[in-house]
Amino acid sequence: MAVEKVLLASPRGFCAGVEMAIKALAVMVSAFEPPVYCYHEIVHNKLVVRQFEALGVIFVDDIAEVPPGAPLMLSAHGSAPEVQAAAYERGGYVVDSVCPLVTKVHHEVRVRAGKGYRIVYVGHEGHEEAVGTMAVAPQAIHRVESTEDVAALPDFDEPVALLAQTTLSHRDWAEVADAARDRFPDMWTPGRSDLCFATTNRQAALAAIAERCDAFVIVGSANSSNTLALERVANDMGCPRVLRVNRASELPSDLSGTVGLTAGASAPEELVSEVLQRLAPREGTEEISVTTEDEYFPPPRQLRELLGAITGFAAATLGAEPPDGIGADRLVEASSVIQ
Repeated sequence: MAVEKVLLASPRGFCAGVEMAIKALAVMVSAFEPPVYCYHEIVHNKLVVRQFEALGVIFVDDIAEVPPGAPLMLSAHGSAPEVQAAAYERGGYVVDSVCPLVTKVHHEVRVRAGKGYRIVYVGHEGHEEAVGTMAVAPQAIHRVESTEDVAALPDFDEPVALLAQTTLSHRDWAEVADAARDRFPDMWTPGRSDLCFATTNRQAALAAIAERCDAFVIVGSANSSNTLALERVANDMGCPRVLRVNRASELPSDLSGTVGLTAGASAPEELVSEVLQRLAPREGTEEISVTTEDEYFPPPRQLRELLGAITGFAAATLGAEPPDGIGADRLVEASSVIQ
């Protein structure tokens, strides 16, 4: 390999929602005897899933696979209302680690549907977030993925609202959104974009350096929507060679010149370090930042209640000092809790 320089995009890797979900599942693994169950992959990254499996987590695609009374976590992508109901009916301890940004979209769907709107939802077919969101108001929502899908929509008598899967690339969203606005000029849209700020930031960081690169390496899994969006952005920017890899061992041996490097929001930084070591740029690495992220999502409510009860018991019966508040986990890197 004859890589001269690596341009390292920032922000990259874990977002606030992924950090929250991973640390929440790690707490459950520590608090309960294995196995701990998780509905769907906690996040879309093979390494993270395998690390949790090694700790005794069992990932399932059907709540019926969870034994009654077993501890269960619902994934960060959000779950359909009937899935949530089935989870609580199992009688075990349930934690919903849904990303707050997805919760926002679910709320928007519920409110608009309740007001009689027809909802045009831009999302990928079969993606767990899209499936869960559409199940909030299935009779009122119409999923679209292209301008052709928008053209095929019926002429609604009801008012129309436009919502989106949070992990779409801005380019994918903008084209379809423009077509929907042309089709339904009086359409309602939320005051704040549904697109995840972390997804948008990672795409902006990639775009800032893509034109300087002979190749671009994107670390992340093939079932990660935001990772695939990064791949599309790099191709749209005209980067001569775009590679998505799960880890360093998948890198080809013929990379040369200047190589860009980033990671999807579900990919741990350790994989980026591994790839960087394999690239071994002769002229070093330049990190280019387009913004600083300081967002923090606290643990899910159910875990806050559990941790509060444990802390109160320890203080009352053992004289133990309580931890530094519920935000203490902010000082802990998510990658470190599963190694």
